[in-house]
Amino acid sequence: MGILDALFGRSKPVRPDLDQLFGVPSAALTLEAGTGFRPTGLGSVCFASVEGGAFDEVERQVRALLDADTARGGVPVEASRDDYGYSWLLARHAPEELPELVNDLHAVNSELEAHGFGPQLLCSLVGFRDTAGGRPLALVYLYKRGTFYPLCIRPGGGEKRDNPLEIEVANMLKNDLRIEPDLSRWFPLWGAPGL
Repeated sequence: MGILDALFGRSKPVRPDLDQLFGVPSAALTLEAGTGFRPTGLGSVCFASVEGGAFDEVERQVRALLDADTARGGVPVEASRDDYGYSWLLARHAPEELPELVNDLHAVNSELEAHGFGPQLLCSLVGFRDTAGGRPLALVYLYKRGTFYPLCIRPGGGEKRDNPLEIEVANMLKNDLRIEPDLSRWFPLWGAPGL
């Protein structure tokens, strides 16, 4: 950081650290013990779509990489686009295969990053469900920040979040994951695949 950056209050952006994703399985144990939320086996990666043959080829390679499990009885990756124009790749595993799911999410992010599409990566999420009430919760990894935040949707449908539960989960997991300190970056992600 240079002197002008210091004078104008600019800071260096945090470098993405995809290896942070490997902390999710241990955080899941803490989460289950403290709140009763268990993994669903669903996880997804969100990225801004780019037009062009190079990106289409990388997306095809990523899907082929994850679809390789299909030959062994796995479920193929599902691609979708949300109402805001962002693309999602949804990976499915059995709920007890959380490490394998995290490996898939890491592989998608790494493949896109290796081909120069890191700036298009937005976030990854891992889904959880409350064993008592069936409430959905996701641990969301913000690619550009290298941090996580919990996203909990209130039961009963609609677009309402359970903010007190999100704060409780964030405090519970602060020793397991790098939690995003800026609450304004805890985006809602309504209708995200895997949630």
